[in-house]
Amino acid sequence: MIGAIVRSMRAYQWTKNLVLFAGPIFTLHILDPSVALASLAGFFSFSLAVSAVYIFNDILDVERDRLHPEKRLRPVAAGVLPIPLAFAVAALLLAGGLGASAALGPRFVSTAIAYVALTAAYSLFLKRVVLLDVVAIATGFVLRAVAGVELVRDRTHIGPEGIAISPWLLVCAFFLALFLAMGKRLHELEMLERDAARHRAALGAYTRPLLDQLIAVVTGATVISYSVYTISPETIAKYHGRPLYLTIPFVLYGIFRYLYLLYAEHKGGNPSEHLLRDRATLVNVVLWCGAVLAILLWPVE
Repeated sequence: MIGAIVRSMRAYQWTKNLVLFAGPIFTLHILDPSVALASLAGFFSFSLAVSAVYIFNDILDVERDRLHPEKRLRPVAAGVLPIPLAFAVAALLLAGGLGASAALGPRFVSTAIAYVALTAAYSLFLKRVVLLDVVAIATGFVLRAVAGVELVRDRTHIGPEGIAISPWLLVCAFFLALFLAMGKRLHELEMLERDAARHRAALGAYTRPLLDQLIAVVTGATVISYSVYTISPETIAKYHGRPLYLTIPFVLYGIFRYLYLLYAEHKGGNPSEHLLRDRATLVNVVLWCGAVLAILLWPVE
């Protein structure tokens, strides 16, 4: 039973919450011990609240998940984790996650509540509306990034005028999340085929040509928005001329690698799991993180 609860929490999905560290890193406060510790605590508290929403979603979608070749193995859908117990665990995780978030600061917990509300809305009805489903997922990624900035403000007591994350970076996070969400929809559409509409109403409204076009648009938008962010005068001035544009090849390779897996190997149904299992992607992400930290934290004379 404990194993079933742990699987239902989907800890591998916590990799999405690493976006929260963008705030401390790109505001150059990650070396502040209090901010670093608070960021780790924020990551886990945010993740617990997110796991609660995953379990609630499994309860709501139990019948639909049983039609899915992979999701039918989830503990709730498989009947391994009884629904009353699953509900109790989810409530406990949600209370613990939001309670821990409140201890980290009012701005951070407000953003966490906003994210939980958005995710609940997605589970209840947004995921059934074509296009709005992927927009909701992308907005959730932006809220994660905003949560990291708000956490820094709570710990440093510096106002919005003193700590801000570039709009271009938020736009990039939005487009990257859209890119991954649409890739996941394409994978689900190919895997479920005629059962796509039965599994989810919005999924049946997508077509392969439509998703191909949308993926092409957001792919270019992601690369361009990140490139513009690294070379914009505001970014160059903020980081005293540090060459952040040198990290563009890592972003480009990561996107190309995902496209390769999606179209050539017909993978990509779960981007979070893909990050942990695909060695090339994992190495690329580690190298990108190392390059960003080295460039931003390198002493300036």
